[in-house]
Amino acid sequence: MSAPSPRKIVHVDMDAFYASVEQRDAPELRGKPVVVAWRGARSVVCAASYEARKFGVRSAMPAIRAERLCPQAIFVPPDFSRYRAVSRQTREIFARHTDLIEPLSLDEAYLDVTQNKQGLATATEVAAMIRTAIREELNLTASAGVAPNKFLAKIASDWKKPDGQFVLKPHQIRAFLEPLPVGRLPGVGKVTETKLHEAGLVTVGDLARAQEADLVERFGNYGHRLFLLAQGIDEHPVCVDRPTQQISAEDTFAEDVPLDAIDETIERLAEKVWTQACHETERVARTIILKLKTREFRILTRSVTPAVLPTSAEELAAVALSLKARVELPERTRYRLAGVGLGHFQDRQELEVQGELFKG
Repeated sequence: MSAPSPRKIVHVDMDAFYASVEQRDAPELRGKPVVVAWRGARSVVCAASYEARKFGVRSAMPAIRAERLCPQAIFVPPDFSRYRAVSRQTREIFARHTDLIEPLSLDEAYLDVTQNKQGLATATEVAAMIRTAIREELNLTASAGVAPNKFLAKIASDWKKPDGQFVLKPHQIRAFLEPLPVGRLPGVGKVTETKLHEAGLVTVGDLARAQEADLVERFGNYGHRLFLLAQGIDEHPVCVDRPTQQISAEDTFAEDVPLDAIDETIERLAEKVWTQACHETERVARTIILKLKTREFRILTRSVTPAVLPTSAEELAAVALSLKARVELPERTRYRLAGVGLGHFQDRQELEVQGELFKG
């Protein structure tokens, strides 16, 4: 029997997405160092334009540090409803080519184009056509990686950013991977990277030449995954329409506050979460979650699965507020963050069937 043909995977990643949308919609921001973030000591950067990145500004960086690195930066508060709308437009473009789409976030997605709707001969052509449509229809740019699997496609999409495309063919995989630092592999954070370096494994090539048994002994099951990635092997398929498991919203306070001072924040977050949940027409959340982070960065979560589900943002807020009673820390405790979430989503139809079973 012949081996199965490799998949054709495209990873599309919008370039500096939030910042690019802001620059597109406000011509006076074009060519300027734009930082999408609220100002404040506790705010973090959501996105930075390429002009701001030249100064070292990066996503997830404290906003106050971004301001020090780039004093001339223009701070723009994020508008996630607008970004979601643009994200939907990009996915409409993807859907012209394949139904096998796995969104990772608002600004990136995997596409399996092994068979494509347009009948194009190669995945390279598909990626190029998608990028052209994004540029012409949305006045934005995207980068793309084309490869036989998801892991490689994601690395490839970052290779020629911004507004670039990189194609990795099967016979090129080994030579491409070998010189890469192990930190480029998915799941390898600072701690794992340090452990790999201590074992003399600095590049992906070092990993590829290691004994799989040694890696499993040192890193457990993840050692097997590392060994496969180093060979360029990733059998994970593109997962379409991953069901929602949780919806949440959280906010960091400008100053640490006592527990009895967070009610208004919880009510506001509950309204935001409820609005998002209303878009889930096929699934219903069963669990309500309250999240808190103390001044000492201790994270607490309290949850409840009520017999009767809330039917409004006000009812959701009331349940979330009631969970404060289950926080058993001293009154002097101060909190830096609060969050509200809905979890344990279940298919609405399945829930209705269960309801019928327990009637009478």
